[in-house]
Amino acid sequence: MMKKLLLAVTCCALFCPSLPAQAAGQGGWPNYGNDPGGTRYSSLRQITPANVAGLGVAWSYDTGFKDRSFEATPLVVAGIMYVTTPTEQVVALDADTGRQLWKFDPHETRERTTRGVSYWPGDSQHPPRIVLATSGDGRLIELDAKTGEPVPEFGTGGSVVVREGLAPGMDGGGYGFTSPPAIYRNLLILSPDLQEGPSHGLPGTVSAFDAITGKLAWRFFLTAQPGQTGGDSWGPDGAKDRSGPAAWAAITVDSQRGLVFVNTANPADSYYGADRPGNNLFANSLVVLDAATGKLKWYFQAVHHDVTDTDMAGPPALLRAGPNGTPAVATLTKSAMLFILDRDSGKPIFGVEEKPVPPSDVPGEHSSPTQPFPVLPPPLARQSATVADVTTVTPASEAYCRQQFADYKSLGPYTPFLLEPTYKFPSSIGGANWGGVSYDPALGYIFVNTSDLGNKGQMVSSSAMPARGRGRGRGPDAAPRSATREVMPYRNPDVGQRFVDTNGFPCQVPPWGQLMAINAHTGKIAWQVPLGDYPELDALGVPPTGAPNIGGSAVTAAGLIFIGATPDGDFRAFDARSGKLLWTTALDGYGLASPMTYSGRSGKQYVAIAVGGAGSLRGVRHLVDSAPNRIVVFALGGRPATQAPAAKPALPKPAPTAAAPTGSAAASLPAGPGRDLVAQACTACHGLSTVTNVRADKDGWNATVNEMVGRGAQLTDQQLATVVAYLAKHFGPH
Repeated sequence: MMKKLLLAVTCCALFCPSLPAQAAGQGGWPNYGNDPGGTRYSSLRQITPANVAGLGVAWSYDTGFKDRSFEATPLVVAGIMYVTTPTEQVVALDADTGRQLWKFDPHETRERTTRGVSYWPGDSQHPPRIVLATSGDGRLIELDAKTGEPVPEFGTGGSVVVREGLAPGMDGGGYGFTSPPAIYRNLLILSPDLQEGPSHGLPGTVSAFDAITGKLAWRFFLTAQPGQTGGDSWGPDGAKDRSGPAAWAAITVDSQRGLVFVNTANPADSYYGADRPGNNLFANSLVVLDAATGKLKWYFQAVHHDVTDTDMAGPPALLRAGPNGTPAVATLTKSAMLFILDRDSGKPIFGVEEKPVPPSDVPGEHSSPTQPFPVLPPPLARQSATVADVTTVTPASEAYCRQQFADYKSLGPYTPFLLEPTYKFPSSIGGANWGGVSYDPALGYIFVNTSDLGNKGQMVSSSAMPARGRGRGRGPDAAPRSATREVMPYRNPDVGQRFVDTNGFPCQVPPWGQLMAINAHTGKIAWQVPLGDYPELDALGVPPTGAPNIGGSAVTAAGLIFIGATPDGDFRAFDARSGKLLWTTALDGYGLASPMTYSGRSGKQYVAIAVGGAGSLRGVRHLVDSAPNRIVVFALGGRPATQAPAAKPALPKPAPTAAAPTGSAAASLPAGPGRDLVAQACTACHGLSTVTNVRADKDGWNATVNEMVGRGAQLTDQQLATVVAYLAKHFGPH
């Protein structure tokens, strides 16, 4: 027995990243990823594979909203839970009972999805503070952790406008933060989410602010400038006034090395890159900076000259990898490529190969002839499909999807949207997405949830499309808000269209979603299992299909993985060693947030998850409408969760003729109040077909349209209400 104990201690010393004493010793969850290294690992062991079936609801907190996307991960420090609501109110709750202690409202005029707050522990002269980075107007706000009151000495009355002085005269497009800031000593480090088109707008940056005063400490520009590393990767003037790249995933900190790891998104415009020839650094890259100064240490670009919206996905995770336990970092792309890199140099642990990929046929485009593929592990989600892969879950689905395969074209992995109707894998939600990975240092396993789902689209000359929406211009002589937005010569109006049948089931054979473990020491897949299911298909005798999913996981020292993420509205626990499903409960909504676990004052272990609307999964089959936005907290001996509602019928439907060609959907809008407004507003960034392929009730459409307003759609409150009413009437649930 003693030999086994010594072996376990030795293995942990070799392979485990150092965990903060606060997280590992006190049973809290003080950081978005629990530890600054972003592993989403907890040392708690009270809930085990043997007793997890006894979990029930200990308490819940209702935010008062319905059907909104809710992706926040709560923090728990010293018995208090801190979390944001869908409108970015910050609430402090008693972590054992859910009793509200205080609430702060930032009073944003518009907001987008937000994933939580940060906790700065204070110092000998300053008490702890809660840090909020707002998604709608881009403010950095500090609150007293005890009272929820703004800290007056931070910035101006408790807040800093992050974009202030960044690009005078360049005020078009959205600028906000979907992930909480990283904390390094007395610095708050953050990077914005930005517009994905058109090309010009506010630049992408990583910025560090003093946690006590709010003063800017350093700033790193993510569009490499002329004369700097990567400055020649944008072509002549390609970097000038370029919007982005954004860095919307949470930033990871290596406290011992004094490094921050930043995953970046695609350049703007997402699908058109003729005005940015070259690889476009530092887009689609893992960028590693000196945390104290912001100086570049190294970078790794995972996608060159992106025209497929293949962002880096989720926070990087610090771990030990390879046979010798080399300090490493694991980073994902939305195509579900997992790159495991040496933490000090960026060198791939298991190798990377540049492979040929299909070219674009858009005039003037400069698509990259190759893209990086890791040697190990293999791609973790489907990269392509042909008609031989058509779904057979129902005869109606097969007939419809067979026609889709005939009407759309794909050339394999990294197929760009072409001048003819195109489908590509993975879809714009990934492969993988913002949930990223979790990591068990004892097992040496990296856990990833992936979707096998495609997108449809087509590049179209803007001269053949309706005028784009309204907004501000760019430069010192920016036009008033009534001016027409910049229009790219070619655009993909069908942004976000899923490659699914008329019931929202994916058009290719299952699996449609998986949970898997990758051995960090070998680079090989240890196990993979379907994640999610559809009761309607179960009733027809269809084997488990898995489901498209979005959100993240958490893993515990007891050997449990907790994850929601699926459109069936269930919360699950899996055995970390084998992938065996151990526990499932209904959420009466969607757990499209990363869960967390903590120990209460009495020593009881809890597991918490944010529950809300279908969000980015609204375009696929989902089962719950008008879901309340709540924090749901589970513990051993808790009460049973409310039973899931009856499944929607998946009645076979006759296979219709081919989908309407791109750009033709406007003519098919039903008559009625709001029709013209919908046609005008919904062509600002995409085609009407993107909207008309979605089905939602009034709460769902309200959440969706509010999200679009948060992204920059120009609608008054009255216009928003008119749009929601029209869409709910004519494009309600199936």
